[in-house]
Amino acid sequence: MPPRTLGALAGALAWLAAGCGGAGETTVAVYAAASLSEAFEDLAARYEAANPDVEVRLNFAGSARLAAQIGAGARADVFASANGATMGRVAAEGRTAAPPALFARNRLALVVPAGNPGAVTGLRDLSDDSLVLAVCAPEVPCGALARAVLADAGVDADADTAETSVRAVLTKVMLGEADAGLVYATDVAAGGDKVAAVPLGPQTRFNDYPVAAVSDRAVAAHFMDFVLGPDGRRILSDHGFGTP
Repeated sequence: MPPRTLGALAGALAWLAAGCGGAGETTVAVYAAASLSEAFEDLAARYEAANPDVEVRLNFAGSARLAAQIGAGARADVFASANGATMGRVAAEGRTAAPPALFARNRLALVVPAGNPGAVTGLRDLSDDSLVLAVCAPEVPCGALARAVLADAGVDADADTAETSVRAVLTKVMLGEADAGLVYATDVAAGGDKVAAVPLGPQTRFNDYPVAAVSDRAVAAHFMDFVLGPDGRRILSDHGFGTP
């Protein structure tokens, strides 16, 4: 067999191996922001139930970290980011197969450990240097939103951590390692009875979540359409996400 034919055959076999999880089963690799964990687990389960020949492989992390992985050549099929800026960088690098589309909206929440040992009553209390404040790093969408909301409120708060994902912030608060944390409203439920939310009042800033097919595989576009469709929106709403 000519070398060129052998090379083409090897490439085709590699593509098939990446796209199949087993005999007759196709996989779709979905990279999603950490704040989407529970919602996308439900989305994946519903999608697999409707498409029994497809396995959804979920990879959750901070949006900035996922974008870096995709930029380094990770074999993602779909990317769901917690803000447009991070998605914009991925698209600018030519890593998306189609223009991104907005599918969900989130707002900021102030959480404290159960019992509120730091006696936090609102954003202004976060300027107290004796309190341990956990936030996301500035390059992470939840960190950018937190800093914008604090600036809007005229609060000068020095964060004691700069976490790579919103769930890392939530974990710090759940464990009592922080007196307060700034997370998304949808993360409060994930903390269960180990955290409590402190009211922030009306907000004018939100994070709108975009999703894009990273690969040009048909299953990537199909999963993205599912997220944007009525079933996807219903699941996202059940998990507390708004509509952009």
